[in-house]
Amino acid sequence: MSNSMPLVQALRGHLSLGRISFHTPGHKGLPSPLDGLGDLKRLDLTELPDTDSLYEADGPIAQAMELAAGFFHAKRTLLSSGGCTLCIQAMLYLAAPTGGKVIFGRTLHRSAVNAMALLDITPVWVLPRPDAGPGLPGRIHPDDVEDALLRHPDAKAVYVTSPDYYGTRSDIASLAAVCRRRGVLLLVDNAHGAHFSLLTPDIHPLHLGADACADSAHKTLPVLTGGAWLQLGQRMPAEGALDAMALFGSTSPSYPIMASLDLCRSWMQEKGNAAFSQLQGQVEEVKKRAEGLGIPSPKGPVDPVRLAFNTLAVGVDGRRAAEHLRLYGIEPEMSDKGWVVLLPSPFHEKRHLQRLMDALTALPHGTEQSEAYFAPTLPEAVERPRAAVLGPSQWVDVEQCVGRVAAQAACPCPPGVPLVMPGEKIDQRVQLELIHSGIRRLKVVK
Repeated sequence: MSNSMPLVQALRGHLSLGRISFHTPGHKGLPSPLDGLGDLKRLDLTELPDTDSLYEADGPIAQAMELAAGFFHAKRTLLSSGGCTLCIQAMLYLAAPTGGKVIFGRTLHRSAVNAMALLDITPVWVLPRPDAGPGLPGRIHPDDVEDALLRHPDAKAVYVTSPDYYGTRSDIASLAAVCRRRGVLLLVDNAHGAHFSLLTPDIHPLHLGADACADSAHKTLPVLTGGAWLQLGQRMPAEGALDAMALFGSTSPSYPIMASLDLCRSWMQEKGNAAFSQLQGQVEEVKKRAEGLGIPSPKGPVDPVRLAFNTLAVGVDGRRAAEHLRLYGIEPEMSDKGWVVLLPSPFHEKRHLQRLMDALTALPHGTEQSEAYFAPTLPEAVERPRAAVLGPSQWVDVEQCVGRVAAQAACPCPPGVPLVMPGEKIDQRVQLELIHSGIRRLKVVK
């Protein structure tokens, strides 16, 4: 075997730093229910007569999905070892198998953009309202969605992302009421909220009226990376759901990942509520103490166990704050100019949260100023996303992009709202926003 193993060496090198993980995956590499899987090599099997097959499930995989559906009170729950991406692709296919219009919140993951290109979906965009704090994308409001549905009565579904990366939550119950009233399906990218059914109160989108949601279980729960659930509600067509996943998914799904989903569901039933109840209290205490230091969290409804800190409020760029946390042995989930995001877990020990608090207390205040963010706009759409993404394209300097049609999404952070989407024409205002955001090159349609 070659002595040069760059990825292996990089992973081992990072582990040797001894930092506390406040990032995905949810098990944090700490003692957790995942330890019950033992030697993962021995579980790395394939489709055999007694191990079932994911896309033709009629044995133990089918039973695991039925148990998960019972726990989540879903019409059907499907396992994914292809991450939330596979769930999003299947969810959109079930709602709009032959394309057509779908109302999309403008804050969304690139997997949804790619799926709309593959399925020839025409997006109707709804901008979030900046109601969560400076530099944050904000929430999709029911009134804006209803207005979009009135203007586009032929839309097949509404698609929103909640919670977003900073933990801010849109009003799913009210959005669901609008969708029921207008006779369309509500689809939710719940990638960062797979644990919501364990909180008090239960704020899982499925239980608030969503018709389908994609849960990226590995982000916040003891699941191996790539493990996710597709949750289908009572109004969602379930016929052909596994076929929809097979259309996009690998024919070699990972058995260790699927086993970790099954193990996690069992843990959630037995110990999940108590574990997350304790975590909620601990996180609330950290947020209160940070607030006392002048470091606020997002405003309004949020994920109660996610930490997002506006360090720019004390004059510290979020990226500098992240480097400060690393000096204290803490690895955050992400950082941008204004914010640092951390993902606490029930598997963290009290001393881990105390070290985080010590680091925040020692954060030296600075003189960084908040810049005025451009208000996001909706550029003119001149091509369907499918044509723009899959057709001939080229990279150009942003200085040369006015009048060209984007072949990719450009989504600077902050504020986390795409400045331009595939198929949209770039005007001078968008060009200025791209330059202001530090984007120098963009893929455009030839």
